[in-house]
Amino acid sequence: MDALAHALLAFACVCVLYFGVGKCRLNTYSLNGKWVLRSSNGSIWVRADVPGCVYSALREHALIQDPYYRFNDLAYRWIALDNWTYTTTFSIPTDIRQKQMVRLVFDGVDTVSTISINNFVLGTTDNMFRRYDFHVSGILKADGNVLSVSLVSAVEYAAQRSRAHHSYKVPPSCPPPVQKGECHVNFIRKAQSSFSWDWGPSFPTLGIWKDVRLEAYDILTLLYLSATSHYDTDVSQWSLEVVLLVHAVEAAVGRVTLSLPKLATQQTFQTSLPPGQSKNTYILSVNKSAHVDLWWPNGHGKQNQYNMSLQLLLDNGLGINTQILVYFRTVELVQKPISGSPGLSFYFRVNGMPIFLKGSNWIPAHSFQDQVTPEMLQNLLQSVVDANMNTLRVWGGGVYEQDLFYSKCDELGIMIWQDFMFACALYPTESDFMETVREEVIHQVRRLKSHPSIIVWSGNNENEAAIANNWFGIPVSERQRYLKDYVALYVDLISDIVKKEDQSRPFLTSSPTNGVESEREGWVASNPYDTHYGDVHFYSYLDDCWDWTGFPRTRLASEYGFQSWPSFSTLQKVSVAKDWSYSSKFSEHRQHHSDGNNEMLQQAALHFHLPNSTELLKAYRDTLYLTQVMQAECVKVQTEFYRRSQSEIIEGQGHTMGALYWQLNDIWQGPSWSSIEFGGKWKMLHYFAQDFFAPVLPVGFLDKTTLLIYAVSDLSSDLTLHVVITVYQWSSLEPVCNVSSTAALLSGSSSQLLYKKPVEELLDNCGNCTMLTCLLSFHLEEGAGKQQGPMNRLFLSSPKDAQGLQKPIITTEVQQDKDTYTVTIHTSAIAPFLWLDVGDIPGRFNSNGFLMVSKSKTVRFYPWTPTSTAQLSQALLVTTLRDLY
Repeated sequence: MDALAHALLAFACVCVLYFGVGKCRLNTYSLNGKWVLRSSNGSIWVRADVPGCVYSALREHALIQDPYYRFNDLAYRWIALDNWTYTTTFSIPTDIRQKQMVRLVFDGVDTVSTISINNFVLGTTDNMFRRYDFHVSGILKADGNVLSVSLVSAVEYAAQRSRAHHSYKVPPSCPPPVQKGECHVNFIRKAQSSFSWDWGPSFPTLGIWKDVRLEAYDILTLLYLSATSHYDTDVSQWSLEVVLLVHAVEAAVGRVTLSLPKLATQQTFQTSLPPGQSKNTYILSVNKSAHVDLWWPNGHGKQNQYNMSLQLLLDNGLGINTQILVYFRTVELVQKPISGSPGLSFYFRVNGMPIFLKGSNWIPAHSFQDQVTPEMLQNLLQSVVDANMNTLRVWGGGVYEQDLFYSKCDELGIMIWQDFMFACALYPTESDFMETVREEVIHQVRRLKSHPSIIVWSGNNENEAAIANNWFGIPVSERQRYLKDYVALYVDLISDIVKKEDQSRPFLTSSPTNGVESEREGWVASNPYDTHYGDVHFYSYLDDCWDWTGFPRTRLASEYGFQSWPSFSTLQKVSVAKDWSYSSKFSEHRQHHSDGNNEMLQQAALHFHLPNSTELLKAYRDTLYLTQVMQAECVKVQTEFYRRSQSEIIEGQGHTMGALYWQLNDIWQGPSWSSIEFGGKWKMLHYFAQDFFAPVLPVGFLDKTTLLIYAVSDLSSDLTLHVVITVYQWSSLEPVCNVSSTAALLSGSSSQLLYKKPVEELLDNCGNCTMLTCLLSFHLEEGAGKQQGPMNRLFLSSPKDAQGLQKPIITTEVQQDKDTYTVTIHTSAIAPFLWLDVGDIPGRFNSNGFLMVSKSKTVRFYPWTPTSTAQLSQALLVTTLRDLY
């Protein structure tokens, strides 16, 4: 079985077998498939897939174009403003109708609907993130059952809820105009970004976005099954907390047997099940003589797993057999005093080992969740691992991801910082809103808590900061009202649920937050961005991103970043020739961050010449390229600053233990902070991430006139390293000189200064070199010539001021090597930010965007679909910094 199929099986659902009298006692009947979809006035009447959404159905029938094409996000606003009804007619076998209990289960409805069967109203939905089920035993017929889901406009519903909340305002009312979005999204439990965001469009979807089925049973059914691990240090023993939630038609007694064959562990528990829903908890103590293989984050060990079987045998001979995957790992969030610093530490310890979080932030992979395929998730998550990341933060303005996402993260060792779905807003606290949130949180925690990849729950994105810094202009006299609402929602409700349902991992009320210090200050700290506590989000678009002194030396950086545009081949799919200008209406429309297009050019102009080609298309492509150069270099400098700060306290700040840049992926083809374009193509930033997240890394920088080079290691073992510096003139591929430091012991999971010297002294000793005429490359070596980690480089001046930089003559040769291709590059001169682009051919290079200081270099291309040497050679376009002017 391949890895993808295994992941699909692992957690997609718990497979249950009811047994007794020799035949199966549980029947499920899927209602997925083709339904009828009609608009409110009946003018549109089409067949539509379930799971699915209205936009996808209309697109399938060619009633609309690609919603992502040009300005269609505005042209198709009418879809979200209308009401829509899904209907299906079905017959069911007698053996389902004759069960004592038949329930209609919706795993996800988007979002506000009335559900009817055979003209009988079963109930309503108001939350995209909940599971809904209805008792339909006495309503079903053998043939001709009519099931309808009548959806009302999420936009209109949110507006109505806002108007009804007239006692006080709950800001923000609307997104900034530049986002071209809809208002009052905080009044509906739906993906907050579906009403627009600063990196994505407004598509307030409607639909049945997850599975629909009938579940029929006589005695009981399994609703949730989870297993979380615990290690008792006092007795040196592992255990599993197994939680079984069932719905019983009538009272039953029996016994539960839990078995871990590979760990020679089995226990039987007597159990009593009352009528209705019940939660049953069992502690399975693992055989102390068995060796338990742990689950480790990527880069720190294997992602070991075990099969656990569960048998529930009732006294009447009926029961349940099932099995799930279980994992053994511990996670702690350490917030303790640090010597030489005020405040507290803030880092994660997994299996007793402090782990530096390296990674990014995850947003929804598509505006239409039915179009997020397993292949899409596989590609994105494998790209995370291939860039040496170990963590993703699932951001709180999107969706709780599908089961496959978390199963793949378990398999790949990607730790998940899991936000609850609240972002950049205040929220109402009426009883019905709080009740639907209660059901949402209970469902999601029960659904997800077995995944070892999830290391922390977080209540929201930036809402503590919004109150503390008064983003919404709340008068001081009214502040207490909003503080009370904040505590009621995130502390009294969500935190309380999480503590009751899952004590295997920590909970934070917000991000950024000061953690326990925020709690001490009444859950909203006076400064949630305090670098002495918790995590920090930091953005500064106009300040020089090469100046590391402007970055916060925080305990953990959970958001930071810069925008760039995607490649021309990605934009070309949703645009026409007249759009291919940086100043076009299309470019302006696609930019949802205020003044974002100018900010990118202003930041780039600090260190680079802006493109000046008189050929319009070349100028456009060059500008797209330069925004990616700027973004990659800015995030590189900042990430390297955080990584080298992990072992230092300077002026009371430091011990940085995480760097999660904003953001990993894109939701459409437009400018954003992402390192991967919509469609999966890597931007220059993602190629850079391979290096700046490498397990062993040299980091060099200038502190005024002094050159410092650090060694950083995520390895558990110690290394004895020295740094080798090579000095080049911009005008020559021949090195000017090589310098080595003395060897030093670098402890595992630490950073250490290896080289410190005035840069002028280094250059003077190298002969004819100045800050403007020369640059440095450097790497780490262990022993005699054994390189550890990637090559790094340092520009001693802005490239726009570099003296001697020539326009290189570049030639390339493409050759096939089994299932991959090699590209050999020849250059006549030093080529900074050398970029290889093969247009629409899906795949990636093993290296790209690099500084070329040798006459030739060979890189490898990994295609995702079949291609040929001829196709690659014809498509290949090489761009270097000097080609722009």
